[in-house]
Amino acid sequence: MTEKRPIVHQNPWRKLRQFTDARIGLGRAGISLPTQELLKFQLAHAQAIDAVHCPLDVGQLQADLAAAGVVARPEDVLSLASAAPDRATYLQRPDLGRALSPSSGERLSVHAPAVGEGPDLAIVIVDGLSSRAVQSNAAPMVARLITDLDAEHGEWRLAPLTVVEQGRVAIGDDIGARLRARAVLVLIGERPGLSSPDSLGAYLTWKPCIGRKDADRNCVSNIRPAGLDYANASQRLLYLIRESFRRKLSGVALKDRTEEVVIDSTIESKNFLTRD
Repeated sequence: MTEKRPIVHQNPWRKLRQFTDARIGLGRAGISLPTQELLKFQLAHAQAIDAVHCPLDVGQLQADLAAAGVVARPEDVLSLASAAPDRATYLQRPDLGRALSPSSGERLSVHAPAVGEGPDLAIVIVDGLSSRAVQSNAAPMVARLITDLDAEHGEWRLAPLTVVEQGRVAIGDDIGARLRARAVLVLIGERPGLSSPDSLGAYLTWKPCIGRKDADRNCVSNIRPAGLDYANASQRLLYLIRESFRRKLSGVALKDRTEEVVIDSTIESKNFLTRD
């Protein structure tokens, strides 16, 4: 009797898949991918498209932020919009996503200080290219960061929390400048990958003003339960905020040395950002 050959030939690297979401060791069926792996790829591709095009539920996010204790009431979170009138325009005109709409600018002006310097830090939540990332991760991430900021010695003066639809990273510069904030932290949905449609990014900019470049910012990316968890992301951001205020700068001149220094933390589990 002729030995029956397997339809799917397994790849010896398959055992390494337990350590990564990367598509490795997929095996083959003839000269093609196994049907199961092809279907998984198509699902991931559809999830990435949905992450880009699905609108952010601002009302639910405001309620989540209130439930997490970030604000007292959902309406305490300011809902703003960029100059891009819709999602199609937003995707085709990145420049419009970097500035507030006139009506949102007027709404924000009510909270700007009349004279003198404004708050220390403005936290801005932006839908970006993945509303799913913001919907899932923004509330717990902000809650953890504010808890860690409150545990710091000294008082942090925070601007009113804002949520922006159809926004890009640089819209934080517009908001920070209007509020006269010393620094702005933008939490934004990152461009989805085929293994991470829910990745949240955080961008810190010292002395925000219109015209700032990407080199003027510090970024912490891949914030999500399956990536950089909230506790460790908060500790990394806390370090960058401390150093930014101490040195009065951000961007390429401010190096992320969290793997070289010990960060005070109340995290019970071992923090991979610290060294023994």
